[in-house]
Parts: sequence; C-alpha cells; structure tokens
Amino acid sequence: MTPRPATEGAVQPPALTIDALGRKCPIPIIMLAEQINQVPLNGIVAVLADDPAAFTDVPAWCRLKSHHHVASYELPEGGWAIHVRRNY
Repeated sequence: MTPRPATEGAVQPPALTIDALGRKCPIPIIMLAEQINQVPLNGIVAVLADDPAAFTDVPAWCRLKSHHHVASYELPEGGWAIHVRRNY
C-alpha cells in the first residue's frame, strides 16, 4: 500500500484525532479500539502514528473488526494519518 499525501483525496474531516506519534504498536491500535465509539456511525477517526507497524496493523485491525480503512496520508513531519471510518 502506498501512502497518499495528506492533501490528496481528503473527503471528510476526522471527527476524532488520536495522537499516537512516538508510540510503538500495539499502542496505536489499543488507543483506536478504546476511542472509536466516541465518534458517530460513519464518522472518521484519524490515527497519527509513526511506527511502521501501525501503517499495516491499523488497516488489518479494520478488516478484523469490520471498520473501514479510508486511507493513509503521509504527515509532513514523518509518519501517517491513518483514517478509519466507524461502521458500527
């Protein structure tokens, strides 16, 4: 999967941003799992992460939990904003 720039394809702004920069996996996923229900159905959660494992693990978690990985955007300072749509 190739990350896209943060300005490309932005459709819906995140309802919640989780700052997991500097934290190793599985912490970004744990933070996402604990907080995803704070956004309304179909809302977007942006997980900010710079651990390379998060780049693949967050989309895998989405598939496992039936949420939608919208896109991963490169951050100018390094890392990604990984957007997840809450499905239930």
